[in-house]
Amino acid sequence: MPEPVKGLRERKRLETHRALATTAVRLVAERGLDQVTVEDISAATGVSSRTFFNYFASKEDAVVIAHADSAERSQRTIDKFLATPEEVSTARAFVDALKEDFAQIDENREEWLGRMKAIQENATLHSRAVAMNHDTIAPMIEAIARRAGVDPRADLYPTLLLSALGGAVNAVLILWSQHDGRVSALDLLDEAVEMLLAGLAEPGGRAR
Repeated sequence: MPEPVKGLRERKRLETHRALATTAVRLVAERGLDQVTVEDISAATGVSSRTFFNYFASKEDAVVIAHADSAERSQRTIDKFLATPEEVSTARAFVDALKEDFAQIDENREEWLGRMKAIQENATLHSRAVAMNHDTIAPMIEAIARRAGVDPRADLYPTLLLSALGGAVNAVLILWSQHDGRVSALDLLDEAVEMLLAGLAEPGGRAR
């Protein structure tokens, strides 16, 4: 599903958000979270602190929220997932819908390495990231249930699948960051979903 065409004002808004977010990540990676202020981020981006607060409530949000249109991006992911042909498995359809986001992680390697490192090292950033992700859980469970034709309040499948895929995504990002982004996040994501679809067999064909 193509991304909707945006007007000049909207593009400018998204570009300013991205500039502030990438600057915040860079400065925190260089100095540490406690040594960076809103004023530092604003000055390095070339905007006023007042402008900063038009986009973010805090410096923590500037590090964690990579895109101003995060909610719209989540909805586009759900729309792509629901539009996938029925012959594609639900798990594969869901992962395929995430590929655009993972391609951007590969394309913006240093930014995402810095963001992940900052989140791992700072409890406040980790809590903010978890809270952000929490807002997407219910809509995604509803979408999985709709595609699978089950009631999410009566059937375990939608919640279990989302939990499994969420764990796979986290595992991929951890391994990707451990390799300093020198392996493809997209390739790791494909490998992870294939392992899940195969029943997560033990490496080397070992059986219990």
